[in-house]
Amino acid sequence: MGNRKLSEKQRQRITENQSQRFSDTDNDEPIDTPSCNGRIISHFGRQLDVEVLNGDNVGVVIRCHYRANLPTLVTGDLVKWKADTKDVGVIVSRSVRKNTFGRHDSNGKFKPVAANLNRVLIVFAVIPTTFTNLIDRYLVAVENLKIQPLLVLNKIDLLDNSKNKSTQKLLTIYKRIGYPIVEVSAKTGQGIYTLQKALSGQTAVLVGQSGTGKSSLINRLGLAKLTETAGLSKAKDKGIHTTTTSRLYHLETCDLIDSPGIREFSLSNMPAQNVLKGFRELNEFSLTCKYRDCRHGSEPGCAIQQAIKSGDISMDRFESYQRILNDLT
Repeated sequence: MGNRKLSEKQRQRITENQSQRFSDTDNDEPIDTPSCNGRIISHFGRQLDVEVLNGDNVGVVIRCHYRANLPTLVTGDLVKWKADTKDVGVIVSRSVRKNTFGRHDSNGKFKPVAANLNRVLIVFAVIPTTFTNLIDRYLVAVENLKIQPLLVLNKIDLLDNSKNKSTQKLLTIYKRIGYPIVEVSAKTGQGIYTLQKALSGQTAVLVGQSGTGKSSLINRLGLAKLTETAGLSKAKDKGIHTTTTSRLYHLETCDLIDSPGIREFSLSNMPAQNVLKGFRELNEFSLTCKYRDCRHGSEPGCAIQQAIKSGDISMDRFESYQRILNDLT
């Protein structure tokens, strides 16, 4: 069938329909939150699942696409959307964000993961082996966003005090700094009530390396099998990636966003002074260093070095701080 030419009236009608569809809210600039009628609960490239927030279909999830000139969209974003066809919508505007949590890729480009959060849950486990530097990288990012972190140790049913000295040492370090820690077992349910209370009424994102049981925690908190889970790879007890895209779940006491597990979390392009701010105890002692431009190495009068000698700062944390700085250069 050949191409059919449109009449002048048909062209005019199409133009009018497009203008009506994308009128007042068709805007590539963030809008105020009260103007939004949807929230992104999952992201699939050019398509997104949007939860309807008002009207007759509150709670219904509709698949939407969005225009290329809109700002980046992520799970947790509040948006303005309109019906495009019977079963598909189109996002025309995004709200101003309260905050954005994300990471940098290997090229140094920031990749947002979730928006409009009250808390970031940094999940680690007895197995696989916890990378302390990964936890510290998460904490640096969270501290700079001024969001309250919560450390969650999972799989405590596997904890053996005689064999897991490294885990106990790690817990001691972060408790001394003042970070809240909840110890749980997604398998047995131990500690889950305490975690529920800590998250009550909040929107949080779960982050951590693969295999720590983030999806299993959501299943336990949700009292149902909401997400796919997997065991550990037999090769070196490394986690298997089961979450491939961030997704928001409405649970009994809170909203949780599950994020893909990773083994590295880059802080590329972050200024060195922001890294220092991300280490609470180091930053506090640095304020009393003799020299304002102290590099916290062998300089005389370095308060951080004195605190390390006195045991007020963990050498593990200081070495972690140095590794992060080295990666920035």
